[in-house]
Amino acid sequence: MDERSGFLFCADPLRPARPDPQFADEVAAVRAAGGRTALVDHDALLAGDAAGAVARVARGSGPYWYRGWMIPSDRYAELEAALGARGCTLRTGAAGYRRAHELPGWYEEFAHLTPRSVWLPTARGAPPPSADALAGLAAPLGPGPGIVKDYVKSRKHEWHEACYVPELTDREQLAAVVGRFVELQGDFLTGGPVLRSFEPFVAGGEARVWWVDGRAVLTTAHPDTPGRAPAPGLPAVREAVGRLGLRWITTDLALREDGAWRVVEVGDGQVSGLPAGADAGGLFAALVAAGAP
Repeated sequence: MDERSGFLFCADPLRPARPDPQFADEVAAVRAAGGRTALVDHDALLAGDAAGAVARVARGSGPYWYRGWMIPSDRYAELEAALGARGCTLRTGAAGYRRAHELPGWYEEFAHLTPRSVWLPTARGAPPPSADALAGLAAPLGPGPGIVKDYVKSRKHEWHEACYVPELTDREQLAAVVGRFVELQGDFLTGGPVLRSFEPFVAGGEARVWWVDGRAVLTTAHPDTPGRAPAPGLPAVREAVGRLGLRWITTDLALREDGAWRVVEVGDGQVSGLPAGADAGGLFAALVAAGAP
């Protein structure tokens, strides 16, 4: 088994023997760093055919990072099992992926650096929580505005309809926004509703910091604002990343109006987006070089 880190990239749905064109530059960066690549069928994985998804991965071909489109945590666990059946491993196991990918997994380590948050596990397809349940959930956050999301995603493009609550103690309005959010998420609802205290940030975009084994190896703009690249302070974030103890993660940071850098989101680096034009050669070189923990 080759112990160098390889990469599993998503295959092009129209030409399954080639990588998805969206990741062409990253494939080139991995190969320039001496890394191995293999392809997985993302559509098959989401459809529940994990064995078919990894059919092109050579048996016993060594440890891999996944690099591609987002995967629900349960499907990622199936990916890990299917690779194991072929004698291969993932550098980030299923438990670590869930911990970075879903807010409840990383919140404790970053609680002093991120907006206060509460959440309510809710099964997909279940009706939205009642107004009473939501009022009880929101109570620890106190009065003031808040944000609605689930364990992974918000609907910020439906800001007033399904994301922003001007006053969390307004039971009727809170229930309306959460209800609309759950309705729009539908089968894509992950975990359940999350309520977060709203914090005012300075206009100018977020920064995304890429961490490998506790070291910040790349700071980019956020993909939503690729032309803006703030330079956040990192010492406190580095300490929290160390406590989390995961190998490849991202932290999205924004500057609050009082001058404090705040962690808006933590994510698994394998499914975090790079902004257009980012030079990620050093990131992928670090990942290729990463050995066993």
